[in-house]
Amino acid sequence: MRTKIINKYFFFFIIFLLVSLPLKSEETKKILDKQHEISIFTGMFDFSDDGKSSQIIGFQHQNENLLRDSFLGTLSPVTGALITQDNASYFYTGVQAMYKVGNINITPSFTPGVYNQGDGKDLGHLVEFKSEVQISLELPRESQFGISYNHISNASLGDKNPGANSYMFNFLKKF
Repeated sequence: MRTKIINKYFFFFIIFLLVSLPLKSEETKKILDKQHEISIFTGMFDFSDDGKSSQIIGFQHQNENLLRDSFLGTLSPVTGALITQDNASYFYTGVQAMYKVGNINITPSFTPGVYNQGDGKDLGHLVEFKSEVQISLELPRESQFGISYNHISNASLGDKNPGANSYMFNFLKKF
């Protein structure tokens, strides 16, 4: 039963991604060159729980065409996924803010998503929320290297809410 629910949410997530990706003409693609940022990250999932900590790998996409300046800073939608060494996975989409201090970028984000326990830690619910802060250094050729910390929690939607704290090393590249 749980697998059917997870497959249903995964199906809707994929449909959401396909619908949210705009189609562009060749002329528009040339104008909007290097407007997508891809982040690849690796680190330790739930490092504060000795019993269920595991290695993590993932990716995240940000479309800079959708940047918006607001009283909270420069906001942008992000979408990504991660998987742990124990086959736990998390698919998410949300918003991030960006703040520049010289060559340093500070990027807090909030991303609700769908969590699949796999053989990893039981976080208590299918729906989880990830709060993250990333600090990165700008490098040549439209790239960055950074470190991030996040907390994933179900905000007490489930009967239990153990949460997971993770840290990652990030490589970001604009295309």
